[in-house]
Amino acid sequence: MHLRTTGKSAFERTGSRKASAFLCGLSLALSSAVVGATDIPLPPVNLGSTSFQDGIAFPGWLVEETIEYNHAGQINNHLGDKIPGTNTFSAMSATTHVAYVSNTRVLGGFYGAEILLPLADVDLATSFGPNSRNRGIGDVIVSPLILQWTDHKLFGVPYFHRFVVSVVAPTGSYRRDQPVNAGNNLVSLNPYYAFTVMPTEKVEFSARIHYLWNSENTKPFVGSGADSVQPGQAYHANFAASYEVTKGVRVGINGYYLNQLTEDKVNGQSQTNSKERVLGVGPGMELSGHGLSFYLNGYFESEARNRPEGYKVVFRLSKVF
Repeated sequence: MHLRTTGKSAFERTGSRKASAFLCGLSLALSSAVVGATDIPLPPVNLGSTSFQDGIAFPGWLVEETIEYNHAGQINNHLGDKIPGTNTFSAMSATTHVAYVSNTRVLGGFYGAEILLPLADVDLATSFGPNSRNRGIGDVIVSPLILQWTDHKLFGVPYFHRFVVSVVAPTGSYRRDQPVNAGNNLVSLNPYYAFTVMPTEKVEFSARIHYLWNSENTKPFVGSGADSVQPGQAYHANFAASYEVTKGVRVGINGYYLNQLTEDKVNGQSQTNSKERVLGVGPGMELSGHGLSFYLNGYFESEARNRPEGYKVVFRLSKVF
């Protein structure tokens, strides 16, 4: 990899496509009936959708397509124990991501913006109640503020970092009589800070740290018997380390962690033992050259609470201009 020291090219050939790419393809869109009548799922967020060289970006255009497959062979309760019976959840999503970073500087960083639109196919089968499959357009994600810093150093080594404000709008397909939907019928704020440290041109360490806030859904699934529901606040992070084995070929390890901080609310009342948690870790690889990058990342989940637990595969193709 050759690090550029100017912003003349369109995003960095590997890292810029991550100016902000969530998994918004509904990997978690279970109904409130999945674990219990009053459990409210967090909306889908970026869990492992970004990995290597996440903090690197330069001015220019990015077009990216991210395809994810998530399968869970069990659903866990609030203690992390498997709910008895045959309970499975699978989701396939495709997210189109277009971003632009300008040469205009704000607070020393390059200013940009982006938009992401997901499509989702979700299948839920349980032995304790809900069974449903749904396909549709997910909620659009708009980031009106991207600030990308490209010329800093940390302890004398290159340090790239980015701050992004992302808003998830309730534009996706949603029906309150469906246990599973592509949209969430609420507004989410999901700002993040990403960085990449490169001790050498071949070795890099990256992370992306998000905070999630959700508004009320005033038309929840009818099976919940509620007038309004509000998922709790949470933080989630992606982390990765990679090594360039030869020019344009990078391999490494990647992971994600989600931890819900506040309880869900039903009709304005907090619900005990409703917080979610999950950890995913696995291998990854990247092939890149001529402004085109291909990523393949796998994750095996553990420590899940109030959510499905299984594995995830992420395929991402990026083109920078």
